[in-house]
Amino acid sequence: MTELGHVVFYVRDLERSSAFYREVVGLQQIGTVFDGRAAVFSNGASHHQLLLIGVGEAQGPLQGRRIGLYHVGWRVGESLDVLREYLRRAEAFGCEVDGTSDHGVSHSLYLRDPDDNEIELFVDNPDYDWRSNSDWIEEPVKPLAL
Repeated sequence: MTELGHVVFYVRDLERSSAFYREVVGLQQIGTVFDGRAAVFSNGASHHQLLLIGVGEAQGPLQGRRIGLYHVGWRVGESLDVLREYLRRAEAFGCEVDGTSDHGVSHSLYLRDPDDNEIELFVDNPDYDWRSNSDWIEEPVKPLAL
């Protein structure tokens, strides 16, 4: 099972972009993260489908001045064993892994495709009920050992 989970964009004006995705696209903004520098959107089908990170005119948070696509997240299952299998496949293919993260609500593996686009492969945490608990939005990202 591999399905598109979410898209993350760097944007110059977070308020303007958030209004666009609410008023034009029709997404529901469910919160903010990173001390209000990012907006989280969901239609209720999963914990989030879109994350907008406001970078303004300043340096981007990860790789310098950048606007546009940050990464695409693909949900690949619901267990760490599944994520470990994807790690094994990526390493067998020769992919260099950028990192792993525990987001509380999900666990992630970050790598790049052959054209250097960042891809997140993630599994939902089966012990976290995101439909009734939105605390994950405010939780810090933690390291994940696979």
